[in-house]
Amino acid sequence: MQFTDLNLAPALLKAIAEKGYTTPSPIQQQAIPAVLAGRDLMAAAQTGTGKTAGFTLPLLHLLNDGPKVQPNQVRALILTPTRELAAQVAESVAVYGKYMPLKSTVVFGGVKINPQMMALRRGVDILVATPGRLLDLYQQNAVRFTQLEVLVLDEADRMLDMGFINDIKKVLALLPKKRQNLLFSATFSADIRKLAKGLVNDPLEVSVSPENTTAERVEQLIYPVDKNRKAALVTKLILDNNWQQVLIFTKTKHMANKLSLHLETAGINAAPIHGNKSQNARTKALADFKAGKVRALVATDIAARGLDIDQLPQVVNYELPNVAEDYVHRIGRTGRAGAAGHAISLVCADETKELVGIERLIKQHIPRALLEGFAPVNTVPEIKLNTKPYKPKKPKVAKPGHRDGQRPLARSS
Repeated sequence: MQFTDLNLAPALLKAIAEKGYTTPSPIQQQAIPAVLAGRDLMAAAQTGTGKTAGFTLPLLHLLNDGPKVQPNQVRALILTPTRELAAQVAESVAVYGKYMPLKSTVVFGGVKINPQMMALRRGVDILVATPGRLLDLYQQNAVRFTQLEVLVLDEADRMLDMGFINDIKKVLALLPKKRQNLLFSATFSADIRKLAKGLVNDPLEVSVSPENTTAERVEQLIYPVDKNRKAALVTKLILDNNWQQVLIFTKTKHMANKLSLHLETAGINAAPIHGNKSQNARTKALADFKAGKVRALVATDIAARGLDIDQLPQVVNYELPNVAEDYVHRIGRTGRAGAAGHAISLVCADETKELVGIERLIKQHIPRALLEGFAPVNTVPEIKLNTKPYKPKKPKVAKPGHRDGQRPLARSS
Protein backbone atom coordinates (compact mmCIF):
# COMPACT_ATOMS: atom_id res chain seq x y z
CA MET A 1 0.00 0.00 0.00
CA GLN A 2 1.13 3.56 -0.79
CA PHE A 3 -0.01 6.88 0.69
CA THR A 4 -1.55 7.60 -2.70
CA ASP A 5 -3.98 4.69 -2.09
CA LEU A 6 -5.48 6.31 1.03
CA ASN A 7 -7.64 8.95 -0.70
CA LEU A 8 -5.87 11.84 1.02
CA ALA A 9 -6.04 15.39 -0.34
CA PRO A 10 -3.38 16.32 -2.95
CA ALA A 11 -2.04 19.02 -0.60
CA LEU A 12 -1.34 16.34 2.03
CA LEU A 13 0.26 13.96 -0.47
CA LYS A 14 2.57 16.77 -1.58
CA ALA A 15 3.70 17.41 2.02
CA ILE A 16 4.15 13.66 2.64
CA ALA A 17 6.24 13.29 -0.52
CA GLU A 18 8.46 16.21 0.58
CA LYS A 19 9.16 14.33 3.81
CA GLY A 20 10.32 11.39 1.69
CA TYR A 21 7.56 9.00 2.75
CA THR A 22 5.79 6.71 0.28
CA THR A 23 4.53 3.75 2.32
CA PRO A 24 2.32 4.17 5.40
CA SER A 25 3.29 2.33 8.59
CA PRO A 26 0.97 -0.44 9.92
CA ILE A 27 -0.80 1.91 12.34
CA GLN A 28 -1.28 4.48 9.56
CA GLN A 29 -2.73 1.85 7.21
CA GLN A 30 -5.36 0.95 9.81
CA ALA A 31 -6.05 4.32 11.44
CA ILE A 32 -6.24 6.68 8.45
CA PRO A 33 -9.16 4.98 6.60
CA ALA A 34 -11.08 4.63 9.91
CA VAL A 35 -10.70 8.31 10.79
CA LEU A 36 -11.60 9.39 7.25
CA ALA A 37 -14.77 7.29 7.53
CA GLY A 38 -15.75 9.18 10.67
CA ARG A 39 -15.26 6.21 13.02
CA ASP A 40 -14.29 6.52 16.66
CA LEU A 41 -10.93 4.82 17.19
CA MET A 42 -8.99 3.07 19.96
CA ALA A 43 -5.43 2.45 18.84
CA ALA A 44 -2.70 0.63 20.77
CA ALA A 45 0.53 2.05 19.40
CA GLN A 46 3.75 3.06 21.06
CA THR A 47 5.77 6.14 20.20
CA GLY A 48 7.90 5.46 17.12
CA THR A 49 5.24 3.55 15.18
CA GLY A 50 4.11 6.57 13.14
CA LYS A 51 0.97 7.07 15.21
CA THR A 52 1.13 10.88 15.15
CA ALA A 53 0.77 10.98 11.36
CA GLY A 54 -1.89 8.28 11.80
CA PHE A 55 -4.23 10.89 13.24
CA THR A 56 -2.85 14.24 11.99
CA LEU A 57 -3.13 13.30 8.29
CA PRO A 58 -6.82 12.26 8.28
CA LEU A 59 -7.63 15.10 10.70
CA LEU A 60 -6.21 17.68 8.28
CA HIS A 61 -8.05 16.05 5.38
CA LEU A 62 -11.41 16.15 7.19
CA LEU A 63 -11.07 19.71 8.47
CA ASN A 64 -9.98 21.09 5.09
CA ASP A 65 -13.53 20.87 3.72
CA GLY A 66 -15.35 22.13 6.80
CA PRO A 67 -16.73 25.50 7.92
CA LYS A 68 -14.59 28.53 8.72
CA VAL A 69 -13.54 28.56 12.37
CA GLN A 70 -15.00 31.35 14.53
CA PRO A 71 -13.07 33.54 17.03
CA ASN A 72 -11.92 31.64 20.14
CA GLN A 73 -13.35 28.41 18.73
CA VAL A 74 -11.55 25.09 18.06
CA ARG A 75 -12.58 22.46 15.50
CA ALA A 76 -10.20 19.69 16.60
CA LEU A 77 -8.55 19.24 20.01
CA ILE A 78 -5.48 17.04 20.58
CA LEU A 79 -4.68 16.44 24.26
CA THR A 80 -1.17 15.26 25.19
CA PRO A 81 0.39 14.52 28.60
CA THR A 82 3.61 16.53 28.25
CA ARG A 83 4.84 19.82 26.84
CA GLU A 84 7.45 18.13 24.64
CA LEU A 85 4.92 15.82 23.07
CA ALA A 86 2.50 18.70 22.54
CA ALA A 87 5.21 20.67 20.72
CA GLN A 88 6.10 17.70 18.52
CA VAL A 89 2.49 16.92 17.60
CA ALA A 90 1.99 20.60 16.74
CA GLU A 91 5.09 20.46 14.53
CA SER A 92 3.66 17.41 12.74
CA VAL A 93 0.37 19.27 12.13
CA ALA A 94 2.28 22.26 10.74
CA VAL A 95 4.53 20.15 8.47
CA TYR A 96 1.74 18.04 6.96
CA GLY A 97 -0.71 20.94 6.76
CA LYS A 98 1.69 23.43 5.18
CA TYR A 99 -0.24 23.54 1.87
CA MET A 100 -3.66 23.86 3.52
CA PRO A 101 -5.41 27.05 4.69
CA LEU A 102 -5.94 25.64 8.19
CA LYS A 103 -4.85 27.35 11.40
CA SER A 104 -3.25 25.46 14.27
CA THR A 105 -1.55 26.31 17.53
CA VAL A 106 -0.17 24.63 20.64
CA VAL A 107 -0.69 25.58 24.30
CA PHE A 108 1.06 24.28 27.42
CA GLY A 109 2.31 25.52 30.77
CA GLY A 110 5.75 26.82 31.67
CA VAL A 111 5.50 29.73 29.23
CA LYS A 112 3.49 32.98 29.20
CA ILE A 113 -0.24 32.56 28.66
CA ASN A 114 -0.92 35.89 26.89
CA PRO A 115 0.55 34.94 23.47
CA GLN A 116 -1.52 31.74 23.60
CA MET A 117 -4.67 33.76 24.32
CA MET A 118 -3.87 36.02 21.36
CA ALA A 119 -3.42 33.02 19.04
CA LEU A 120 -6.77 31.58 20.13
CA ARG A 121 -8.60 34.90 19.67
CA ARG A 122 -8.69 34.36 15.89
CA GLY A 123 -9.93 30.78 16.33
CA VAL A 124 -7.92 27.69 15.35
CA ASP A 125 -8.83 24.60 13.36
CA ILE A 126 -6.48 22.35 15.35
CA LEU A 127 -5.43 22.98 18.96
CA VAL A 128 -2.75 20.82 20.60
CA ALA A 129 -2.80 21.19 24.38
CA THR A 130 -1.80 19.83 27.77
CA PRO A 131 -4.85 19.48 30.05
CA GLY A 132 -3.91 21.97 32.76
CA ARG A 133 -3.13 24.92 30.52
CA LEU A 134 -6.23 24.20 28.42
CA LEU A 135 -8.45 24.49 31.51
CA ASP A 136 -6.66 27.70 32.52
CA LEU A 137 -7.41 29.18 29.09
CA TYR A 138 -11.04 28.07 29.25
CA GLN A 139 -11.46 29.72 32.66
CA GLN A 140 -10.17 32.96 31.13
CA ASN A 141 -12.71 32.72 28.27
CA ALA A 142 -9.88 32.35 25.75
CA VAL A 143 -11.19 29.12 24.21
CA ARG A 144 -14.63 27.68 23.47
CA PHE A 145 -15.74 24.36 22.00
CA THR A 146 -19.08 24.98 20.27
CA GLN A 147 -17.48 24.17 16.89
CA LEU A 148 -15.52 21.14 18.08
CA GLU A 149 -15.73 18.17 15.71
CA VAL A 150 -12.90 15.83 16.77
CA LEU A 151 -11.13 14.99 20.06
CA VAL A 152 -7.79 13.12 20.13
CA LEU A 153 -6.32 11.72 23.36
CA ASP A 154 -2.66 10.95 22.68
CA GLU A 155 -0.69 8.68 25.04
CA ALA A 156 -3.78 8.20 27.20
CA ASP A 157 -1.99 5.66 29.40
CA ARG A 158 0.62 8.23 30.38
CA MET A 159 -2.11 10.79 31.11
CA LEU A 160 -3.58 8.38 33.65
CA ASP A 161 -0.14 7.54 35.08
CA MET A 162 0.50 11.24 35.63
CA GLY A 163 -2.77 11.80 37.47
CA PHE A 164 -4.57 13.76 34.75
CA ILE A 165 -7.82 11.82 35.01
CA ASN A 166 -9.70 14.64 36.82
CA ASP A 167 -8.49 17.25 34.32
CA ILE A 168 -9.51 14.99 31.42
CA LYS A 169 -13.00 14.57 32.91
CA LYS A 170 -13.30 18.35 33.29
CA VAL A 171 -12.32 18.86 29.64
CA LEU A 172 -14.76 16.18 28.42
CA ALA A 173 -17.59 17.89 30.29
CA LEU A 174 -16.96 21.07 28.24
CA LEU A 175 -17.12 19.41 24.82
CA PRO A 176 -20.15 18.84 22.55
CA LYS A 177 -21.62 15.36 22.93
CA LYS A 178 -21.62 14.84 19.16
CA ARG A 179 -18.01 14.52 18.08
CA GLN A 180 -15.49 12.02 16.71
CA ASN A 181 -13.13 10.54 19.34
CA LEU A 182 -9.66 9.08 18.76
CA LEU A 183 -7.81 7.45 21.66
CA PHE A 184 -4.16 6.41 21.35
CA SER A 185 -2.38 4.46 24.09
CA ALA A 186 0.69 2.25 24.37
CA THR A 187 -1.53 -0.41 25.98
CA PHE A 188 -5.22 -1.13 26.54
CA SER A 189 -5.07 -1.57 30.32
CA ALA A 190 -8.19 -1.98 32.45
CA ASP A 191 -7.96 1.71 33.42
CA ILE A 192 -7.77 2.77 29.76
CA ARG A 193 -10.82 0.68 28.89
CA LYS A 194 -12.68 2.26 31.82
CA LEU A 195 -11.81 5.73 30.49
CA ALA A 196 -12.80 4.70 26.95
CA LYS A 197 -16.28 3.58 28.06
CA GLY A 198 -17.37 7.15 28.65
CA LEU A 199 -15.45 8.53 25.67
CA VAL A 200 -15.62 6.48 22.46
CA ASN A 201 -18.74 5.30 20.69
CA ASP A 202 -18.63 1.93 18.88
CA PRO A 203 -14.89 2.32 18.26
CA LEU A 204 -12.72 0.45 15.82
CA GLU A 205 -9.88 -1.15 17.82
CA VAL A 206 -6.47 -1.44 16.20
CA SER A 207 -3.19 -2.66 17.63
CA VAL A 208 0.21 -2.70 15.98
CA SER A 209 2.32 -4.35 18.66
CA PRO A 210 1.68 -6.71 21.58
CA GLU A 211 1.29 -5.02 24.97
CA ASN A 212 4.53 -4.01 26.66
CA THR A 213 6.85 -5.79 24.24
CA THR A 214 10.23 -4.22 23.70
CA ALA A 215 11.21 -3.25 20.18
CA GLU A 216 12.46 -6.33 18.35
CA ARG A 217 15.39 -4.50 16.84
CA VAL A 218 16.66 -3.18 20.18
CA GLU A 219 19.66 -5.11 21.51
CA GLN A 220 19.46 -5.11 25.32
CA LEU A 221 22.42 -5.55 27.67
CA ILE A 222 23.10 -5.22 31.40
CA TYR A 223 26.39 -4.17 33.00
CA PRO A 224 26.37 -5.15 36.70
CA VAL A 225 28.26 -2.40 38.56
CA ASP A 226 28.43 -0.86 42.02
CA LYS A 227 26.40 2.32 42.43
CA ASN A 228 29.46 4.51 43.10
CA ARG A 229 31.13 3.33 39.84
CA LYS A 230 28.22 4.03 37.48
CA ALA A 231 29.36 7.53 36.47
CA ALA A 232 32.85 6.29 35.60
CA LEU A 233 31.41 3.35 33.65
CA VAL A 234 29.02 5.39 31.51
CA THR A 235 31.83 7.86 30.78
CA LYS A 236 34.10 5.01 29.63
CA LEU A 237 31.35 3.52 27.44
CA ILE A 238 30.73 6.85 25.68
CA LEU A 239 34.42 7.55 25.09
CA ASP A 240 35.56 4.00 24.20
CA ASN A 241 32.67 3.43 21.78
CA ASN A 242 32.79 7.00 20.43
CA TRP A 243 29.03 7.43 20.93
CA GLN A 244 28.01 10.74 19.38
CA GLN A 245 24.37 10.61 20.49
CA VAL A 246 23.22 8.87 23.67
CA LEU A 247 20.06 9.33 25.75
CA ILE A 248 20.68 8.54 29.43
CA PHE A 249 17.86 7.97 31.93
CA THR A 250 18.03 8.77 35.63
CA LYS A 251 15.29 8.44 38.25
CA THR A 252 15.62 11.92 39.73
CA LYS A 253 16.22 15.51 38.65
CA HIS A 254 19.14 15.74 41.10
CA MET A 255 20.92 12.76 39.52
CA ALA A 256 20.28 14.12 36.00
CA ASN A 257 22.03 17.36 36.97
CA LYS A 258 24.85 15.57 38.80
CA LEU A 259 25.61 13.12 35.97
CA SER A 260 25.42 15.83 33.32
CA LEU A 261 28.02 17.86 35.24
CA HIS A 262 30.23 14.77 35.62
CA LEU A 263 30.15 14.10 31.86
CA GLU A 264 30.91 17.76 31.05
CA THR A 265 33.93 17.56 33.35
CA ALA A 266 35.09 14.47 31.42
CA GLY A 267 34.92 16.45 28.15
CA ILE A 268 31.57 15.06 26.94
CA ASN A 269 29.02 17.72 25.94
CA ALA A 270 25.96 16.92 28.04
CA ALA A 271 22.67 18.53 29.05
CA PRO A 272 20.04 17.57 31.65
CA ILE A 273 16.33 17.68 30.80
CA HIS A 274 13.71 17.42 33.55
CA GLY A 275 10.65 19.08 35.08
CA ASN A 276 12.58 21.76 36.99
CA LYS A 277 14.12 23.12 33.79
CA SER A 278 12.30 25.97 32.09
CA GLN A 279 10.46 25.14 28.89
CA ASN A 280 12.97 27.19 26.88
CA ALA A 281 15.90 25.32 28.45
CA ARG A 282 14.29 21.95 27.70
CA THR A 283 13.55 22.93 24.11
CA LYS A 284 17.14 24.16 23.60
CA ALA A 285 18.67 21.02 25.13
CA LEU A 286 16.63 18.80 22.81
CA ALA A 287 17.42 20.94 19.75
CA ASP A 288 21.16 20.87 20.57
CA PHE A 289 21.00 17.09 21.06
CA LYS A 290 19.30 16.58 17.69
CA ALA A 291 21.82 18.92 16.02
CA GLY A 292 24.80 17.04 17.49
CA LYS A 293 25.97 19.89 19.73
CA VAL A 294 25.13 17.78 22.79
CA ARG A 295 26.39 14.16 22.85
CA ALA A 296 24.60 13.02 26.00
CA LEU A 297 21.06 14.05 26.93
CA VAL A 298 20.43 13.10 30.57
CA ALA A 299 16.70 12.83 31.18
CA THR A 300 14.10 11.81 33.72
CA ASP A 301 11.20 9.67 32.50
CA ILE A 302 8.66 12.47 32.41
CA ALA A 303 10.91 14.81 30.44
CA ALA A 304 11.74 12.16 27.86
CA ARG A 305 8.23 10.82 27.33
CA GLY A 306 7.23 11.48 23.74
CA LEU A 307 10.65 12.69 22.59
CA ASP A 308 10.81 12.17 18.85
CA ILE A 309 14.44 11.58 17.89
CA ASP A 310 15.09 9.92 14.53
CA GLN A 311 17.53 7.00 14.47
CA LEU A 312 18.72 7.34 18.06
CA PRO A 313 21.35 4.57 18.34
CA GLN A 314 21.99 4.39 22.11
CA VAL A 315 19.84 4.48 25.24
CA VAL A 316 21.42 4.00 28.67
CA ASN A 317 19.48 3.26 31.85
CA TYR A 318 21.80 4.86 34.38
CA GLU A 319 19.24 3.85 37.00
CA LEU A 320 16.40 1.37 36.49
CA PRO A 321 12.91 2.85 36.77
CA ASN A 322 10.63 1.98 39.70
CA VAL A 323 7.82 1.08 37.29
CA ALA A 324 8.68 -1.74 34.87
CA GLU A 325 6.53 -0.30 32.05
CA ASP A 326 8.78 2.78 32.03
CA TYR A 327 11.69 0.54 30.97
CA VAL A 328 9.74 -0.40 27.84
CA HIS A 329 8.99 3.28 27.10
CA ARG A 330 12.65 4.21 27.69
CA ILE A 331 14.21 1.67 25.36
CA GLY A 332 11.48 2.40 22.81
CA ARG A 333 13.40 5.63 22.11
CA THR A 334 15.86 3.57 20.05
CA GLY A 335 15.47 0.98 17.28
CA ARG A 336 12.69 2.99 15.63
CA ALA A 337 11.39 3.00 12.08
CA GLY A 338 13.29 -0.18 11.26
CA ALA A 339 16.69 1.05 12.52
CA ALA A 340 18.82 -1.05 14.87
CA GLY A 341 19.30 0.22 18.41
CA HIS A 342 21.08 -0.56 21.66
CA ALA A 343 19.75 -0.28 25.21
CA ILE A 344 22.27 -0.64 28.01
CA SER A 345 21.37 -0.76 31.71
CA LEU A 346 23.83 -0.12 34.54
CA VAL A 347 22.48 -2.23 37.40
CA CYS A 348 23.66 -2.31 41.00
CA ALA A 349 22.70 -4.80 43.74
CA ASP A 350 20.13 -2.35 45.18
CA GLU A 351 18.16 -2.57 41.91
CA THR A 352 17.59 -6.34 41.92
CA LYS A 353 13.87 -5.93 42.69
CA GLU A 354 13.39 -3.51 39.76
CA LEU A 355 15.32 -5.84 37.42
CA VAL A 356 13.15 -8.82 38.41
CA GLY A 357 10.01 -6.79 37.62
CA ILE A 358 11.34 -5.69 34.22
CA GLU A 359 12.36 -9.21 33.17
CA ARG A 360 8.96 -10.52 34.30
CA LEU A 361 7.20 -7.87 32.21
CA ILE A 362 9.20 -8.49 29.03
CA LYS A 363 9.22 -12.26 29.66
CA GLN A 364 12.96 -12.68 29.14
CA HIS A 365 16.30 -12.50 30.91
CA ILE A 366 18.41 -9.57 29.68
CA PRO A 367 21.98 -10.65 28.78
CA ARG A 368 24.76 -9.49 31.12
CA ALA A 369 28.37 -8.48 30.54
CA LEU A 370 31.14 -7.52 32.94
CA LEU A 371 33.43 -4.69 31.92
CA GLU A 372 37.05 -5.10 33.00
CA GLY A 373 37.80 -2.96 36.03
CA PHE A 374 34.10 -2.51 36.88
CA ALA A 375 33.13 -5.90 38.33
CA PRO A 376 30.86 -5.10 41.31
CA VAL A 377 31.82 -5.85 44.89
CA ASN A 378 28.10 -6.31 45.62
CA THR A 379 26.93 -8.82 43.02
CA VAL A 380 23.62 -8.58 41.20
CA PRO A 381 22.04 -12.03 41.66
CA GLU A 382 20.50 -13.90 38.73
CA ILE A 383 16.96 -14.84 39.71
CA LYS A 384 14.72 -17.40 38.01
CA LEU A 385 12.34 -15.74 35.56
CA ASN A 386 8.92 -15.12 37.10
CA THR A 387 6.34 -16.30 34.54
CA LYS A 388 3.26 -15.19 36.51
CA PRO A 389 1.13 -12.56 34.71
CA TYR A 390 2.49 -9.08 35.35
CA LYS A 391 0.21 -6.66 37.21
CA PRO A 392 0.94 -2.98 36.50
CA LYS A 393 1.39 -0.66 39.45
CA LYS A 394 -1.49 1.65 40.17
CA PRO A 395 -0.80 5.23 39.04
CA LYS A 396 -0.19 7.83 41.73
CA VAL A 397 -3.01 10.22 42.52
CA ALA A 398 -2.26 13.81 41.53
CA LYS A 399 -1.80 16.36 44.27
CA PRO A 400 -3.51 19.76 44.20
CA GLY A 401 -1.95 22.19 41.77
CA HIS A 402 -0.50 19.38 39.62
CA ARG A 403 -0.68 20.62 36.02
CA ASP A 404 0.82 20.61 32.56
CA GLY A 405 3.14 17.70 32.09
CA GLN A 406 4.45 17.56 35.65
CA ARG A 407 4.28 14.35 37.65
CA PRO A 408 2.50 14.39 41.01
CA LEU A 409 4.85 15.45 43.81
CA ALA A 410 4.87 11.88 45.10
CA ARG A 411 7.00 10.81 42.15
CA SER A 412 10.38 12.36 41.50
CA SER A 413 11.21 13.42 37.95
